[in-house]
Amino acid sequence: MMLLQPGVGATPGDLYLSADPDEIAWGLLPNATSRPVRTVDPGTVVCLDTISHEGILEDQGRDPAAFFAAVGITGILSDTAAVAASGTHDPARQGPHVITGPIAVRGARPGDVLEVEVLALARRTDYGVISNRHGKGALPGEYPLPPVGHDPADPVPPVCTVATVDTAERGVIALGDGRALRFPLNPFLGIMGVAVATDRPVHSVPPGPHGGNLDIRMLGVGAKLFLPVQVPGALFYTGDPHFAMGDGEVALTAFEAPLRATLRLRLHNDPAMRKLAATLATPFAETRDDHLVIGLDTDLDAAVARATRNAIAFLGERHGVPAPLALAYLSATADFRISQVVDIVKGVHCCLRKSDLEGL
Repeated sequence: MMLLQPGVGATPGDLYLSADPDEIAWGLLPNATSRPVRTVDPGTVVCLDTISHEGILEDQGRDPAAFFAAVGITGILSDTAAVAASGTHDPARQGPHVITGPIAVRGARPGDVLEVEVLALARRTDYGVISNRHGKGALPGEYPLPPVGHDPADPVPPVCTVATVDTAERGVIALGDGRALRFPLNPFLGIMGVAVATDRPVHSVPPGPHGGNLDIRMLGVGAKLFLPVQVPGALFYTGDPHFAMGDGEVALTAFEAPLRATLRLRLHNDPAMRKLAATLATPFAETRDDHLVIGLDTDLDAAVARATRNAIAFLGERHGVPAPLALAYLSATADFRISQVVDIVKGVHCCLRKSDLEGL
């Protein structure tokens, strides 16, 4: 059993942050009153351990050793066990996610843009969980299926499928009859964000202008996420690690499993970047090949419309493309992908090929 315990193995970068209980938050995201666990200069490379909420939740017994032992997996991460035993989570008013941080960035001011570059993602285990629970997901009321003999008066228990990683670095879902579904891994961090400018509690599930639970699977190694700073110091955090996810995340969760992330935190305060961030009013991102422009809304149609407007604005601000021609271009060739439909606020990301924009 492969386990990358806290502090063990390579921790590249200028700062290492574990996911022990005094360096995480469970269920709530940082707000304007939060205190950073570390403060760094712009340009710092940070290495952060993240843990998955799957296996530690109340409906799973709050005992990850017992939860995974029930399916034949022995050996768990010490930080996962410590967080599960910490007694700091109230599922009635908090989300499920465990986030590492927050980290303050010196000099960050509201209106600036924090760039998060994903340099490396290392698996910390070779197993994880895919969950369908509480009548959520893309098919609420249809799944999860009630177990045999279930009393209709009782809530349907969650269905938690444990997936593993084989020697060929593929995800594996056993079908129970000797066969298995196998699929490629695509590690990424479902949550990357900055603190929200409020003194009220910030639930971990819905994404927003702060970033947070964006669940965009294209934000793996090599990607850059640009987050509009809302409070002094930015207060960056990350969590909700995935080994793989399909666009939509239709069951409710994807292949949830812990990662060690190496990230570079840069700060942009030039007028052009501040203007772009203010115009879009949402995070935006880029990969090697694409610019990603995001739309968020509780209604999926509205999220598509927001992504379309933001893509038009991006093409206008960055490249001087007139709005009617930008819309024509988007319709001719741009891909609008559903990030997720399960986080209350649904997400759509528009992919703009960088090669199309060369020379503009």
